[in-house]
Amino acid sequence: MKLCIVSDSHDRGPMLAEAVALARAEGAETVLHCGDLIGVNTLKATLKLGMPVHLVHGNNLGDLVALAKLACASSGLLHYHGRDASIELFGRRIFMTHYPHYGQAFALTGDYDLVCCGHSHSPEVREVANIKGETTWLVNPGTVAGLGAPEATWILGDLATMRFEVRILPR
Repeated sequence: MKLCIVSDSHDRGPMLAEAVALARAEGAETVLHCGDLIGVNTLKATLKLGMPVHLVHGNNLGDLVALAKLACASSGLLHYHGRDASIELFGRRIFMTHYPHYGQAFALTGDYDLVCCGHSHSPEVREVANIKGETTWLVNPGTVAGLGAPEATWILGDLATMRFEVRILPR
């Protein structure tokens, strides 16, 4: 299963939808959004693409009630998890949070195959040695909005091969 991993869209709905559409064209089946979505309107074009979206919020919360209502009305496409998420997809244990230091901590536990975070607006993909003597992938897609960063970025991930590629959104 391929994933589109994004974060820090900051109300840039067209950029978010473009990244998701590009990922979908490459076989992605699910979107993981690591926070700082802000407004619910940011998701409308993305949800029209018909891919499930798992979302956690960040430090820029937006209207959480409207977000919960949109999730309820999305026919199961939007999974709003709140502050963080522990999910399983394609037999892989995944933890999502907004903050990189929380991501690092959860990667160290060895309880997850993949930990996704955001906030820094800097993309990063690395394996972290965990306390179980194995490794966990720690992935930060940067900012799909391109704010405070040289480029707008997202990550195409493959849970079968555990490969994660930083992609640049054309401007």
